[in-house]
Amino acid sequence: MSVNVTFPDALLVATRQDTEQFTQQVMFYTLAHLYTQGKISSGFAAQILGCSRLEFYWRLSDNGFAVIDYAEEDMEDEATTSHTLATQAMAQ
Repeated sequence: MSVNVTFPDALLVATRQDTEQFTQQVMFYTLAHLYTQGKISSGFAAQILGCSRLEFYWRLSDNGFAVIDYAEEDMEDEATTSHTLATQAMAQ
């Protein structure tokens, strides 16, 4: 399946990108958004982009997307666990 979206040429001029750069950017942002919504996996997004999952994660981070999106309660649990493990490691 293929989906075509038409953008005005002025958008290319405004962003100072050629068609290929703009297309790649739109594809990345679309996949990043779908990933952050939980609709696709990072592996699937990376496959479509032709990169590794690690590179996809780096690109997410570089473009302001959360790589790991914990709920606040989960973040607190992770911080507590990390602190406990670090304390134990330092005691050894």
